[in-house]
Amino acid sequence: MSSPRRIRQIFISPGHNFFGHHGVPAGAHAMLEVAEVRCLAGRGLEGDRFLDFKEDYKGQVTFFAFEVHERLCARFGVRDKSPGVFRRNVITEGVDLNTLIGAEFEIQGVRFLGVQESTPCHWMNEAFAAGAEEAMRGNGGLRAKILSDGVLRAGIF
Repeated sequence: MSSPRRIRQIFISPGHNFFGHHGVPAGAHAMLEVAEVRCLAGRGLEGDRFLDFKEDYKGQVTFFAFEVHERLCARFGVRDKSPGVFRRNVITEGVDLNTLIGAEFEIQGVRFLGVQESTPCHWMNEAFAAGAEEAMRGNGGLRAKILSDGVLRAGIF
């Protein structure tokens, strides 16, 4: 029997640590775990660094699979880093995120359009473990557009 689909955790951050930091040190903005977040259609997540980033932005929200986090922890012997280290917003469980690329989907009454993989970058080697960027290829998460307003809450879909 498969586990139920659920949102394990939700993260937002007021600023960028890696995005736009190529060639300079990473930022120090914390990922804040929240129990719920307001999704604003075409804009992003309330309180997050990508809210109103630019018109029709393809990464208004990012999703990451908890199962990938577990595999990476096992592979690299990491025991002290939460999925928030990857700086994705919504940590899911029981969902194959790659199947949502190019698809409209709904979670808790909020509609999304899966746009592309949230490609891992060289910063993953620093934030998680050396070799993480390569290990995450094809499993970096999902970038999506928000199609309807609503609230996502940690818990069962």
